[in-house]
Amino acid sequence: MTAPSLFNSGKRQKAELPTATGPASGLFANIVFDRPLDTEYTYAIPTDLVEKIGVGKRIEAPFGRGGKTTIGFCVRVTDQAPNTGFDIKSIVRVLDEDAIIDDHLMKLTRWIADYYLCGWGQVLHAVVPAGVRENAGTRVAAFVEPVAKEQLPNPLPTVSPQQKNALDKLKKEGRPLEILQLARIAKCTGGVIAGLVKKGLLRKFSERIETEAGAGRENDEGEETGDSRPPLAIELNADQQRVWDQIRVALGSTGGYKPFLLHGVTGSGKTEVYLRAIEETVKQGKEAIVLVPEISLTPQTISRFSGRCGNVAVLHSHLTDAERGGYWRRVASGHVQVVVGARSAVFAPTRKLGLIVIDEEHENSFKQESTPRYHARDVAVMRARLEGIPILMGSATPSLESWANAARGNYTLLSMPNRVESRPMPAVKIIDLRHEPKPSGKHFAIGTTLEKAMRDTLKAKGQIILLLNRRGFSTHVHCQACGHVAQCQNCDLALTFHRTKAALVCHFCGFETAPFQKCPSCTQPGMRYQGLGTEKLHAEIEEKFPGHVCQRMDSDTMAKPGSHQRVLDAFRDGLIHILVGTQMIAKGLDFPNVTLVGVVNADVGLHLPDFRSAERTFQILAQVAGRAGRGDKGGNVLVQTFTPDHPCITLAANHDFVTFAGQELAHRKEHQYPPYHRMARLIVRSEKEDAASQFADTLAAAFAEATKRALANGEQAPAGLRSSATATPPVRILGPAECPVFRLNNFYRFHFQVQSSDSAMLHTVLRDVLAIARPPSGVEFQVDIDPFSML
Repeated sequence: MTAPSLFNSGKRQKAELPTATGPASGLFANIVFDRPLDTEYTYAIPTDLVEKIGVGKRIEAPFGRGGKTTIGFCVRVTDQAPNTGFDIKSIVRVLDEDAIIDDHLMKLTRWIADYYLCGWGQVLHAVVPAGVRENAGTRVAAFVEPVAKEQLPNPLPTVSPQQKNALDKLKKEGRPLEILQLARIAKCTGGVIAGLVKKGLLRKFSERIETEAGAGRENDEGEETGDSRPPLAIELNADQQRVWDQIRVALGSTGGYKPFLLHGVTGSGKTEVYLRAIEETVKQGKEAIVLVPEISLTPQTISRFSGRCGNVAVLHSHLTDAERGGYWRRVASGHVQVVVGARSAVFAPTRKLGLIVIDEEHENSFKQESTPRYHARDVAVMRARLEGIPILMGSATPSLESWANAARGNYTLLSMPNRVESRPMPAVKIIDLRHEPKPSGKHFAIGTTLEKAMRDTLKAKGQIILLLNRRGFSTHVHCQACGHVAQCQNCDLALTFHRTKAALVCHFCGFETAPFQKCPSCTQPGMRYQGLGTEKLHAEIEEKFPGHVCQRMDSDTMAKPGSHQRVLDAFRDGLIHILVGTQMIAKGLDFPNVTLVGVVNADVGLHLPDFRSAERTFQILAQVAGRAGRGDKGGNVLVQTFTPDHPCITLAANHDFVTFAGQELAHRKEHQYPPYHRMARLIVRSEKEDAASQFADTLAAAFAEATKRALANGEQAPAGLRSSATATPPVRILGPAECPVFRLNNFYRFHFQVQSSDSAMLHTVLRDVLAIARPPSGVEFQVDIDPFSML
């Protein structure tokens, strides 16, 4: 069978060819597979599977021309036979005893497939963890129980003393026991118990149970939990009380969908508001989902939820498949009241969901960069809408999409403009590196002003956080003779030198090579290592501040489970004086003794070819500045930059999100960017440049035809978006063009940027194009709705 194109304009339902196997029941099941297909395939349900089949269960069925047995999801059961003219194949096997996807998640995943333009089967496959699909953390165990009195053989058979002892032990337990467990208790062999089964005195049956690896521990995450002492409930201040009063009403008995955007400055006490809302939800016998960025899943964050919120399951990247599968099963069975995790936790199979909380809702990590390319915040909002519950999104620097939704009245805006205990926001000083005196010695990352402030802070027994959002030692290696730059052999990206590894590393594909002793191009010695990363900054601090302990936190040093906890515990206990890191230290940390925060280079990421670069720079500066001044000593922030007059830097220094949002939104509106226009990005890639280029041209022609058809159908752009002389096309198409990073992982890439003020129109044109887009062998293309990565 030739695979149909994604999102055919015809029917979604398609019957599999040709013959059925086994006696048919007259019932049929619609099945979707983990393929980029917007098609439901109809199969006959054999009589012996009628009682086992159900929506949300996985099945095995022959699929494709070769009839290969393939796993799919049942999405519908009907007695209406498809009118295809062909015999229909039958389902081979039902894999799940109980549905692993409930009705709420079925509706949510269908919406994800429609909105993000991917196959429904792909979404369902991604939603269910591998540990659940593979039954990781479980095993099939053999149990025995006494036969009911009315079913005992007559006359009763004689039993040996060992058999009688085993039978008495089992009856005393009052519940079924595993055969091995009963054998241990009765101190007999399995043969003794098998004899009781053969004589009709015991009934043997099998059941899938959790193993120790999959059992998990609510409120106990081992090394990841940190200090699990429950935080004490505090008395709310005026801002917190005003916000909580509105949320409490929404959580009342009437319920209903109610989206809140909580804009609270760093240190304003947003977490306490979250906890109050979660506690109230649990008191009502409902469950809550809390989404936090992966880098914020620190022991400190986790401990805030443990103890006050019932049984808490924490989902993070260090869990094994068995542990993740165990948590999924316990959430589904109602044994967990609160699920805390990164973006995939939005799919937790709660039985009676009452609240969703999203902390740091602006975070880019909520966007998934592989199929399905969903944004967890937007999926959470849709889940709250579908299930009719409140959702609380919080941030000191909300995303401009959420801010615009609040301005339109789609979200209720809640404001907490003051820090708790009336603490002032930290004073921020911008250091213009163009005029800063050059420091002496071979290191230059820490300017003279920042160095003096650090010495003063350490003298006063304070602690320091330094942010540099770039890993490695030297980020640029080139030949002084011919100018050759060390580049990845797979990507159009410069290699970064990591001194600890003694290697040049590509941060995208992971390629590594030994440092060059001489230029690979001209063979001259004298390769120059330039640029600055956290590793080099760490070395500079150790040289300039030899009497103090410095620790680096980035993805290179924090790869092992428990690394975060060990470093943060030591920092909290005063064993570390200076903490250096990337964005993982910019949020979620609350250390009262941090009296100085330094931003070593505020310009990292500011000048990328990405319309969100200013927003991201503002967010990370505002977030890291918020780590200072959380105790009685107060705090200061020093920001080193070569662009001191850029609005995102000056406004972040003034803690003025509202003005920044107003200016940036005006800029977005002028240039037809989100949130005023919806956007999609299509990437065509191939290991052969010509093949990618030719298919990109084919797509360009398809877009032109699709736009003409939309206009012919009378689907014009809104009046405000077209001139009086000529009508503006309903969808703006930019491209094809080479991606800013043209070659990645040996793939040459071309991209399109598609924009429209009407989301439905954008999807109409994209579906029209994708229905006829058939990439040749060796060419792939990706569709990203609401993209976050523009490189």
